Amino acid sequence: MLKNVKIIRSSDEQLIDADISNLSTKNLDDFELVWKPQLQNSVAEDRVWDWVKKERIYVASPNYESYAVECEGMTQGLMLIDTRFHRSQIESSRRLVYVSFLATAPWNRSLIQTPPTYRAVGSVLLQFARERSFELGYGGLVGLHALSESVSFYAKMGMIGGDGDPDRDGLPYFEWYRREE
Repeated sequence: MLKNVKIIRSSDEQLIDADISNLSTKNLDDFELVWKPQLQNSVAEDRVWDWVKKERIYVASPNYESYAVECEGMTQGLMLIDTRFHRSQIESSRRLVYVSFLATAPWNRSLIQTPPTYRAVGSVLLQFARERSFELGYGGLVGLHALSESVSFYAKMGMIGGDGDPDRDGLPYFEWYRREE
C-alpha cells in the first residue's frame, strides 16, 4: 500500500477506507474477470481498453507508473501516468504528470449503475497524480486528455479545459495548472 484514502459508499454516504497501491497481478485479474465482462456490455467509451496489455506495453518503461485503488478486496479504480515526457500546454517550459489512462470500476459509474457502489474513486486517483507531481518537483501540474463522458468530471475537479486536440482524435485537453511561486 502506498496511501490510505477515503471513498464514499453510495448506499449510506459513509466514508470507507481504501488503499492506493502499485498496480498488481490481482488488480489485472479483477479487471479481466470482473470489470471487462461488465464493460463489454456497456456503452462506456473505455470499454475497449485492455489494462493487461497497457501494463505490458507501458510499464516496462521507466517513464510510466501504474496504480490501483482497492476497497473491500476488489479493485475499484486504475490509473496509468507518464512522469517524464509531458509539458504544460499553458506554460511549455514546465513539466507535468500526464494521466494517460484513468478508469473506475463499472459499478462505480453512474452511467452504468445507479446509484454507483462507490464514489470519489476517480477523484482520489487524480489527486494522487497531483501528489506525484509535487513529489517530482513539477509543482502539482497534471494534464490529460478526456473522453467525452468524463469532461464534466474534470471540470468539476477544477482543471482548466481546453479545446479538442487534433493530435489526440479531438479529445479535449485538461490541466491542473498553478503559477510557480
